[in-house]
Amino acid sequence: MALLSNTTILLGKELRTEFRSRELLTTTVVFILVVVVLFSFTFDPTTTESRRFGPGLLWLAFLFAGSLMLQPCFLREQVNDTLSALRLAVEDPFPIFLAKLAANTIFLLLTEILLLPVFSILYNVPILRVFPQLVLVLFLGSLGLGVTGTALSAISAQARMRELMLPLLLLPLLTPLLIASTEATAALLDRNPVLRWDWLGFLIAFDVIFLTALWLFGEYLLEE
Repeated sequence: MALLSNTTILLGKELRTEFRSRELLTTTVVFILVVVVLFSFTFDPTTTESRRFGPGLLWLAFLFAGSLMLQPCFLREQVNDTLSALRLAVEDPFPIFLAKLAANTIFLLLTEILLLPVFSILYNVPILRVFPQLVLVLFLGSLGLGVTGTALSAISAQARMRELMLPLLLLPLLTPLLIASTEATAALLDRNPVLRWDWLGFLIAFDVIFLTALWLFGEYLLEE
């Protein structure tokens, strides 16, 4: 009960902070929009080409935009030593990670859902009939990106060359997640859409494993 209560309070803080400034959401939306629009001009967006290349381009845009969003996750807590105050306020550091993970996942998912219609129009790919399944894949992929990015953000926030460390650590670690997310998305955007439960199971396993690791080693991440 204490875990849920502390997480809810901290999540409220994260949401209020972002929606007051809207810096991360605005930057992420603009970045993904620019990438999607630019790539739409590099090839003729026929239905066949779009279904072949679109999912990969979409998830690459989500990855790079997510790294921008996750970078300041713990950096802003260093102002006025806010992170130390948060650690004194809660007995277990896991609610701090859980609140930031939930906020990051919400922001990523919101950005992705907002830009799906743009992707559908520019790449001539209908998404309405598979929208619920597509949101499920986006959620699982965003959760995996959020949990690994949140953990690595805690590490890179206290390191030298922190601006380079997060992308360098994040890209190799998320390669399996990107492959699974891209394949699951491509199967849904196919002429005969199907929900690939094998890739979906992989995404669930990835999320559970890294979430468990964050729960077990979260305290050490904050100490380092």
